[in-house]
Amino acid sequence: MVRAVEGLLAQPAVEFLARVLLTFPFWGSGLAKLIDFQGGVAEMAHFGFNPPALFNVAVILTQLGGSVLIVLNRWTWLGAGALAVFTALTIPLVHRFWALDGERAIVAFHTATEHVGMIGALVVVSILAERRRRHAVGLESRLGPQGAN
Repeated sequence: MVRAVEGLLAQPAVEFLARVLLTFPFWGSGLAKLIDFQGGVAEMAHFGFNPPALFNVAVILTQLGGSVLIVLNRWTWLGAGALAVFTALTIPLVHRFWALDGERAIVAFHTATEHVGMIGALVVVSILAERRRRHAVGLESRLGPQGAN
């Protein structure tokens, strides 16, 4: 059973799928704000971000750009870092559970705690990408550029 799980986790398709799933909330939100741009602008205005159209563009670029970097495993640290900072900022700016009452406060609190977990996952994907990069660089230096393939 352990070998089967190890074999499954070693599959490149599983890693790719994990990266897609990790970034799903970001590319889903980014695409929604892109497809319904005016809805995204209205959302930014609702939370008091001015100018709302500029904030909507910045959010789209951050969410989609960060997701692409993670999914493609290129500059993963940059994509994950951008998404982690973005996610951290949404807690005091959007999910202000301490300033709400009743059910709205509970929902905002749970959203904020889920965001903290997402930040942790983004750090983990960055660590794993860096380990893979270091391993590949180590192999190349030991085997030469031709032997690392």
